[in-house]
Amino acid sequence: MEDANGSAGFVSEWSWEENKLFELALAVIDEEIPDRWEVVSSMIGSKKSAEEVRMHYEVLLKDLDKIESFGTMDDHELNSAANEDIQSIFWTDEDQELFGQLSLD
Repeated sequence: MEDANGSAGFVSEWSWEENKLFELALAVIDEEIPDRWEVVSSMIGSKKSAEEVRMHYEVLLKDLDKIESFGTMDDHELNSAANEDIQSIFWTDEDQELFGQLSLD
């Protein structure tokens, strides 16, 4: 299965509760623990495997990097990056053309 960015790999759905438990587990489980992802997986209490938990963490890190990089961009760069992300995930070229024709004045 591919994720929204076209990356190969398994992408699973996470509920709000699973995400909250994931965040709490990350806060209390040290990074140096050799079986960290197994422990986090068991703390979530769902059917998420250790590999799914690890992959979810990698996505979180990428998202955080993206958010932090937005802080160093000027307005033009920020708008361009946002438009590219939105277009690549949700919009077709036709949608983008129609959006460009909107008058927001």
